[in-house]
Amino acid sequence: MRLGIRRGRSALCTGAILLAISLCAGVAFSVRLILDRGVDAAIAALAAGRDVPVATDARPELLFARLAFLTTRDRFDEAQPLMNRIAATGAPRLAAAAFYDLSNGRLRVAIGHLESNDIDPAVLLVRLAKEGYRRALMLDPGFWDAKYNLDVAMRLVRDFPQIETSGEEIPPEAAKRLWTDLPGVPRGLP
Repeated sequence: MRLGIRRGRSALCTGAILLAISLCAGVAFSVRLILDRGVDAAIAALAAGRDVPVATDARPELLFARLAFLTTRDRFDEAQPLMNRIAATGAPRLAAAAFYDLSNGRLRVAIGHLESNDIDPAVLLVRLAKEGYRRALMLDPGFWDAKYNLDVAMRLVRDFPQIETSGEEIPPEAAKRLWTDLPGVPRGLP
């Protein structure tokens, strides 16, 4: 009879351990579900146009939603740290989309500057947009929209090779700019 008691105790212990493991798994699943609902609610609020603060260690999807919110409101200085954080998460598709969105916002504002003949800030924004499109294409080489927008940005502000000097100073007459950085706003096909 002693052998039957031992088997009963070991079966009871095994059952208690399995019950404890399943309870822990259930609690972890419930916590994850609650956190996901909170993230979904924050993403929905940002998409609806409400400004929701986001922690820097938030999930990449939430960081992307906040970046999109800031970009549509031309708040690029606040969006850039989020962009860097998204790029560091290791989600290349999401990072490529974030680079693309931020670059689109910058290009949109640059075209607005060009339409009002405000060239200096436009050149800077176009160059930043081109760099963002290039980084998006490094992460996702098949990103056709980024290729197309990079081509548009390349037509707005051309990249001319820099003249290399070997330590000698260029006289002021020779330093005159022969090209303008901004050839014009492209209209239609080439």
